[in-house]
Amino acid sequence: MRERRPCIHMLASGRHGTLYIGVTSDLLARLSQHREGLIPGFTSRYGVVRLVWFEMADTMEAAIGSGKRLKKWNRDWKAQLIEEHNPDWADLGIGLGLPTHRSDESRA
Repeated sequence: MRERRPCIHMLASGRHGTLYIGVTSDLLARLSQHREGLIPGFTSRYGVVRLVWFEMADTMEAAIGSGKRLKKWNRDWKAQLIEEHNPDWADLGIGLGLPTHRSDESRA
């Protein structure tokens, strides 16, 4: 059983593409749901499945607060945060053990 830990995450449709900010207690499970299109709405409609930034939090309350603040940032600030830690906007989900997503395979 995986350890559950509060996490703020940013997904993108591609480099400088559409962004999504979310909070979860199980990052790998949530990413899998997004990648498989199991969550109808924004991410499935716009193909936002690439994990480009994430940060663990001590509590879910802290994660929710950080997520709300991050959502208020302008797009340039969000892009700068991503590029400070992930300059190529690589899919960090792969490093966490998820396979390459089919949308990225077609670009390879």
